[in-house]
Amino acid sequence: MADNYDVIVIGSGPGGYIAAIRAAQLGLKTAVVEREHLAGICSNWGCIPTKALLRSAEVLHLAEHAKNYGLKLEGSISPDLKAIVDRSRGIAQRMNGGVGFLMKKNKVDVIWGEAKLTKPGQIVVSKSSKKPMEPQAPLPKNTLGEGTYSAKHIIVATGARPRALPGIEPDGKLIWTYFEAMVPPEMPKSLLVMGSGAIGIEFASFYRTMGVEVTVVEVMPAVMPVEDAEISAFAKKQFEKQGMKIHLEAKVTKVEKGANSVTAHVEMKDGKIEKITADRMISAVGVQGNIENIGLEALGVKTDRGCIVIDGYGKTNVAGIYAIGDVAGPPMLAHKAEHEAVICVEKIAGLPNVHPMDKLKIPGCTYCNPQVASVGLTEAKAKAEGKDIRVGRFPFVANGKAIALGEDQGMVKTIFDKKTGQLLGAHLVGAEVTELIQGFVVAMNLETTEEELMHTIFPHPTISETMKESVLDAYGRALNA
Repeated sequence: MADNYDVIVIGSGPGGYIAAIRAAQLGLKTAVVEREHLAGICSNWGCIPTKALLRSAEVLHLAEHAKNYGLKLEGSISPDLKAIVDRSRGIAQRMNGGVGFLMKKNKVDVIWGEAKLTKPGQIVVSKSSKKPMEPQAPLPKNTLGEGTYSAKHIIVATGARPRALPGIEPDGKLIWTYFEAMVPPEMPKSLLVMGSGAIGIEFASFYRTMGVEVTVVEVMPAVMPVEDAEISAFAKKQFEKQGMKIHLEAKVTKVEKGANSVTAHVEMKDGKIEKITADRMISAVGVQGNIENIGLEALGVKTDRGCIVIDGYGKTNVAGIYAIGDVAGPPMLAHKAEHEAVICVEKIAGLPNVHPMDKLKIPGCTYCNPQVASVGLTEAKAKAEGKDIRVGRFPFVANGKAIALGEDQGMVKTIFDKKTGQLLGAHLVGAEVTELIQGFVVAMNLETTEEELMHTIFPHPTISETMKESVLDAYGRALNA
């Protein structure tokens, strides 16, 4: 006989476990199914452990430049790769165990295995074919296993995996995905990164800071191509100053594997083929939703380009089946998944005034050096939509706190509707901008105008002052530049 729930969530990543917690908070009997590791890719192999690696790189960079801060370091400093990786994996385990605790605290049942939709309102869970991550935090005591389970509402939150290009498939040894790039057995002397989105450029930044010769190949005309063109160009110059080689409007057409190296045939912008040899190569050409083998086809759930089609509340075309997070399409960001989870569950529970997802108000953050963060429309997109705009800019080089920190390479760019004063977009590059961007996200969510931002007092000295100055600049009133 099937075990009955109000809500079953398939997948325990940032979207899945948040959906389960919110459902439990609303009094719904809830279970979450997981086949590999609690907390999903984000906490185990993505967002969190990569930031641990990047923090190690940041500390190394500061130590190597200690003299710039009037400090002397006796002897040399060098990275201990095993210790760096062990620290990152330890943090992943801590996050993994934290989600297990939250499941227990909120009385959410954990079902261990692989789920398949057999009909609306029912799943069958079989033994997982996946090997749990190492080290694996102890599973919650309320963990269930194989069997048939039913629920009025089933939320698919199965996430995504690295996309592979035909003929250039990762092999785990010479051609890496982000999985292998996070736990290298030894530091390569040279690295080729295919793709300059958030994943590619963050690993490029980490390995370059660690002393690796890094080459980036990007098929689009800009690094981090989703970002505003001006911000992207600024970041590219900083990357190149650090010693990165970047080839834009170029693509890897063929790969030759050696005993301990890989040679990529790269078609350049002019059509010529250049051979680039490196110890290792990272394939970072995007991700694709995990939609296979979960019963979507049999139930007629609509998919498009490898993702499940949903409305603004996570509903699919089949009653009682929902999807959230990466499997539900771009932007494939953990915070989008979390917010989508809350919207979906609150709609299921019948709460009043639930707002659908507004993708224009989802911030994007890239934790390279310098950091990049943005929300809303780029300048090009705003113009393409026919909007009459005002654009403000303010450089970090004119900000006292940035200068004092030794982090004066950066800028803030803001875009306003000239007629209404509506903030249409904000784009930042520089130190800690991933922490600053939320100020603009809140402003956009509250439909704040330029007048209200101008009347807001920003503390001094802070890098956040660049945000206000950028707004002032859009209206010809900048005070410090």
